[in-house]
Amino acid sequence: MAKDRIPTTRVGRTARIGGLAAGQAIRQAGTHVGNVARTSEGRQAALERRHIEAAEQIVEALGHMKGAAMKLGQVMSFLDVGLVPEEYREEFQRKLGKLRDAAPTVTFKQMRKVIEEELDEPLNEVFEEFDDEPIAAASIGQVYRARLNDGRLVAVKVQYPGVAAAVRADMQNLGLILRLLKRIAPGMDPKAIGEEIRNRIEEELDYELEASNQRTLARIFRGHPFIFVPDVVGSLSRERVMVSEYVHGTGFEELKGYSQEDRDRIGEILFRFYFGCLYRHHQFSGDPHPGNSMLLDDGRMAFLDFGLFKRMPAGAVELEIEVARAIIEGDAQTIMRLGTETGFFPDPDRFDPERVLEHFRAATAWYTTDQCIELTPEYATQVLIDMSDPRSQYFGQMRYEKAPPDHIFGRRMEVLTLAVLSQLHARGNFNRIAREWFYEAEPATELGLQEAEFYSSSGRTRAVG
Repeated sequence: MAKDRIPTTRVGRTARIGGLAAGQAIRQAGTHVGNVARTSEGRQAALERRHIEAAEQIVEALGHMKGAAMKLGQVMSFLDVGLVPEEYREEFQRKLGKLRDAAPTVTFKQMRKVIEEELDEPLNEVFEEFDDEPIAAASIGQVYRARLNDGRLVAVKVQYPGVAAAVRADMQNLGLILRLLKRIAPGMDPKAIGEEIRNRIEEELDYELEASNQRTLARIFRGHPFIFVPDVVGSLSRERVMVSEYVHGTGFEELKGYSQEDRDRIGEILFRFYFGCLYRHHQFSGDPHPGNSMLLDDGRMAFLDFGLFKRMPAGAVELEIEVARAIIEGDAQTIMRLGTETGFFPDPDRFDPERVLEHFRAATAWYTTDQCIELTPEYATQVLIDMSDPRSQYFGQMRYEKAPPDHIFGRRMEVLTLAVLSQLHARGNFNRIAREWFYEAEPATELGLQEAEFYSSSGRTRAVG
């Protein structure tokens, strides 16, 4: 019997998490009152302390969740790319890392039962070989290596027994977590964002849907010169079991030790995959985690895990492209018009257009400014602060912004892609690459030329899978 059974009810956790939120609200009120008599430096220090406390409260609250803890930890994982001051960053990375690694202890006997229930056949009749030691732990399951009867090596992703019920129970507490989060990012709409997170996580519980996502991208990138998505074995994929082509390559930690030239190439591939999926194909992985890609021996990057996935309406993608063009061109009035029309600026009179432009540029300069740049953790930290942090010089206007839920995961993908590239210390002119999507510009890099040839030969320039 597993020593860490996954609870499936909300009872016993709501009061504790609610108490955390209430305690944080009292602390914030105390800080506000105390700020009246403080100097500007004192106010900044108090704000920073409150901010740290709120982040700690979120981590602690997630720790009380058994089913959704790791998954919510991923969704909110901007916490580990610099939301807290640098001197606290390592500690928060440790805490969140511990949280994500806190997978329930489940025996192979229990996991085998899930496989056989889903496939409706004994394990040894479906697979010629099956290694009972997992090769990876996903947020809500484990991955095993196996061989089919036809000789193919496959990866078998299996959901923990009972985890779906536990996650759904924990989702009822999401509103309490988001109220804590609002202390850090006051411009967010907890109700709208909560609905978006619930929808994405509910989808992620269905491995058949993930198999569909992966199958779509595998088809789009089949034959691509430097991007590879493993094929899915559809006949063996169910709600709690997914079987796909097995791939083996070099992991991210080792890649960080590669030469600058190699890291630059890898960084460009990652950028082209995550951003290109959004702007070219209107669908993308919402989880640019370092563990979700690897370098194959032939130089291609393999991309894995498409449970947290987002499809964007064409109009929403075109809106993002229009905003990006306006930032590049310094067109503050267009940004204000688009933001007002979509409700991003609910009260436009509160905003100074030039200040808004300055803010948007600060958050996106790494790919909207025509320059060669080295992305570093410190740079990623500053971008994140400029985007959503009370320490930001733009915090005053951010309080009155209201981001449309449809775009929340796009911003998350953007920030986490930056975070991954910054760990590689990747260099490049990412604006020149992005212009291929924003302006349909000619490629400015060798990889861009290879990709253009791929899309030209396959007869699709903006393929929506």
